[in-house]
Amino acid sequence: MQRDPTLVSALADARDLPDGPARLLALERLAERADASGDLRSALDARFALIEAYLLHGERWRLVEPVRRCRAAADYRPELLTEDEAALLLRLQRYAVEALLGTPRVGLDQTRSLLDDLAHRIGADGPEAATVAELRCRIADHLGDEPTARHWYQRWAGTVGGPSGGCPGCAPARRAELLAGWGEWRAALAELREPTDDPLGCTDQPERALVAGLLPALRVGEAERAAVAHVRAYRRHRRERGAFPHLAAHLRFCALGGHLERGLSILAEQLPRLDRPTDDLAAMEFAAAGALVCAVAVEAGLGLRTVPRPAYGGRPATHLDVATLGALLLAMVNELAGSFDARNGTGHHSGRMAAWLAERPLAAPVPLPADDGAGDDEPADDGAGDDSSGDVGSGDGGFGDVGSGGAARDSETATDERELVTLTVDLITAALDRRGDRYVVEEGDRVVGRWDGVVIQFRRAGERGEVLHARAMATRRLPATRRAEAYAFCNAWNHDRLLPKAYAHDLGGELVLAGDVATDLTHGVAPAQLTVLVDAAITTGVAYAEAVTALP
Repeated sequence: MQRDPTLVSALADARDLPDGPARLLALERLAERADASGDLRSALDARFALIEAYLLHGERWRLVEPVRRCRAAADYRPELLTEDEAALLLRLQRYAVEALLGTPRVGLDQTRSLLDDLAHRIGADGPEAATVAELRCRIADHLGDEPTARHWYQRWAGTVGGPSGGCPGCAPARRAELLAGWGEWRAALAELREPTDDPLGCTDQPERALVAGLLPALRVGEAERAAVAHVRAYRRHRRERGAFPHLAAHLRFCALGGHLERGLSILAEQLPRLDRPTDDLAAMEFAAAGALVCAVAVEAGLGLRTVPRPAYGGRPATHLDVATLGALLLAMVNELAGSFDARNGTGHHSGRMAAWLAERPLAAPVPLPADDGAGDDEPADDGAGDDSSGDVGSGDGGFGDVGSGGAARDSETATDERELVTLTVDLITAALDRRGDRYVVEEGDRVVGRWDGVVIQFRRAGERGEVLHARAMATRRLPATRRAEAYAFCNAWNHDRLLPKAYAHDLGGELVLAGDVATDLTHGVAPAQLTVLVDAAITTGVAYAEAVTALP
């Protein structure tokens, strides 16, 4: 396979560019140059790199065209793809199909064509058949075609998807969300009670399942259980960018459960994230849930309360009263729902959002459990109750057999969050407990957990254990024959980012791509500071693993 040396060199230079529009533009132009010169391999490499950049920027809606072009090139020259690249392209094709659900900027016909192509490649009895059934179910539901969605749901339920089928640990939550949307509350809760085979296999659990069961539990009269699940899940969702789509359920719980003060507090805390949402669907649902909180608060006499709205772009910072904020959010809901419906040719989303906004509290508020894992900046409770008997970290606080990786610190012995103390393993595990993460403490006091596609190990290093060392190891490994490419990837990562420090570890037949973050805490560390350090190590480690996963 003949390659154009100038294109190969230009692609290496483009990958070395910092994250941002310049890199995207360079990769787009390189793909076009490679097409024009007939260098299909370079065109594939450029588009794989472009897709990786889109995913890192949270722009999944832009995947459709480069995925389609990669598929066309691979069909024309099947020998261009390695076995790993063929599997990767199937997974990317799923991502591109799913993009339709998150934004109206993707064409319906384009998506259907990609999905039909995926179904043809997999076959009716292939290992990915469940993946196609799930996608057809969710798209039909998105379009408001409930009978078709239920048909495909029956072919999806109880199955395990193949490697391209998304996280199997989150499949029950995805099914529960559909059932809840159809008004089948108890069926949704039953779906969430299915045990998971590998508690460390899904890093979004148990919080993803907890939030999926919030409203079904509230509607069937299990308000206390819903309250425990909300407090526990929000402890983690309040910080994670990828958890933005779950915030609407938290806000709706506060509105329908009568926790208006807490709902307004959460809305004020999370409102800045609406300026940079993960996708349009999440923005629409967050705005609708926020507008619902505002409407119920106005009816309760809280309409003159003010909520800070930070500056963004050319918009100055301001304080809005609850009634005004609700009106702004409602306008955003109407605009986004109208965009979805115009693309889909239905009125489904406008009707769905109107139904959300018409709801009112279902029952008197129950006491929210004390959040022992919350920091000093936790949103204020609504005062519905001072009962702290609910153990947010216990296994019986959710909708199945779930629990955190370790017990939360005893409140009577908890250290002041801002007092400097010596770094200990207990402090590390307490920081993870506050986040609601799962982990194990291995021999040698190594604290190990798994988040998305990365395993992260925390330990105390240095002569006196004064250094917090976090090692992130991407679960995807590369064959040793790709050593030069792995080194180039690590060099590009270290050129563009501070954390983690990336390197490739050669195990003989394969390469492990890992990264290190080390912080000298000779003079001690405050628990609040340690939480920030742990958050940073996990966030950057997950981003690193995502970049490794997106490698061709």
